[in-house]
Amino acid sequence: MKETPSKNIFSYLKGDKAIWAIAALLAIFSFIPVYSASSNLAYLYGDGSTFQYLVSHFVHLFLGFVIFYVAHKIPYHYFRGLSILLFPVVVLLLIYTLAQGTTIDGANASRWIRIPIINKTFQTSTLASVVLMVYVARYLSKIHHKKVSFKETILPLWVPVGIILILILPANFSTTAILFAMVMVLVFLGGYPLKYIGIIMLTGVIVLSLFMLSAKAFPGLFPNRVDTWVNRIENFADNKDTEADYQIERAKIAIARGGVAGEGVGKSIQRNFLPQSSSDFIYAIIVEEMGLIGGFFVMGAYLFILFRLVIVSTKANTVFGKLLVIGVGLPVIFQALINMAVTVELFPVTGQTLPLISSGGSSIWMTCLALGIVQSVSAKREEIKLQEEKEEKQLNEDENDNPLDILSEAI
Repeated sequence: MKETPSKNIFSYLKGDKAIWAIAALLAIFSFIPVYSASSNLAYLYGDGSTFQYLVSHFVHLFLGFVIFYVAHKIPYHYFRGLSILLFPVVVLLLIYTLAQGTTIDGANASRWIRIPIINKTFQTSTLASVVLMVYVARYLSKIHHKKVSFKETILPLWVPVGIILILILPANFSTTAILFAMVMVLVFLGGYPLKYIGIIMLTGVIVLSLFMLSAKAFPGLFPNRVDTWVNRIENFADNKDTEADYQIERAKIAIARGGVAGEGVGKSIQRNFLPQSSSDFIYAIIVEEMGLIGGFFVMGAYLFILFRLVIVSTKANTVFGKLLVIGVGLPVIFQALINMAVTVELFPVTGQTLPLISSGGSSIWMTCLALGIVQSVSAKREEIKLQEEKEEKQLNEDENDNPLDILSEAI
């Protein structure tokens, strides 16, 4: 009697095993810097205990990996239709966010809305980014074998892209810039004509210039936001002494203290001075406590995910699958590199978190959603491969059948 092999938990995880492993490793690793860096928040806003922040981070990660698991179980071709259905939803959410955005600690924070039932904030632009990239991948796969004019693509492609970007822009320039760059990369890889891409990039520069001029002419229209962008860029170029510069200087001090091996886990000093030590500048705390060894480990983990994304995209069985993996996966890596670049002052302060490591629910959940979609594409390839192996095995068995046995069975 043939025994049925017992299934373990890993047998339920489909797709690229390396991506599962690295994502889980980063999530487990994140508890160390989050627990250490949140001491400043506990002192300022809590009762002095970091345990509540650790629990909150665990809940965010747990929900994130639930999203990860559910998304990877959905056949990836379903996301074509879901992107169309969710597009008007995210547009309405972005409009609502601009109109009713939450103010956090007295600052203009119209990037978040508060979820009533669980009393948590959610950054709607993160969901809109994922939906938009899936939408663009769907359209590019649709016209892949066609020769289209620029005029034909304006309404189905660039109008939706423009709507999302314009709705995100007033409250979050860095996310708008990153999303625009990722769309440009995706359309380039999707075979969209270079001359058309040039037109869109020029249009983007003109629209941004008009927006900034309008905001300057009517200061009450978008309070604080344009001035914040201009100040950050000017401060980055001129090295002025400002709050943003203060954060960068503290981050560089943390990195310098870390050296090669670090000061040791939990021994960071700059966590007490960095306002965003558990989110935007958590990479500085990692390097301070774990040195360049820890810093290169984190960077290497993201680069390894990028390597696996290329592998999954290359092996995908459809054009949509290939573009989908790049569309939703590449922004995760790009965001991580931007976060690390800000910490070492290669970029102005942007407010981008470190995926799967920084505290904060929106970033974790949407990162897990993006990786879940990637795994859905990889799982489909595995399914096809297993089917091919099964058919090949059956064919070999048929070829190896003894003709006398067949004759005897027939008789």
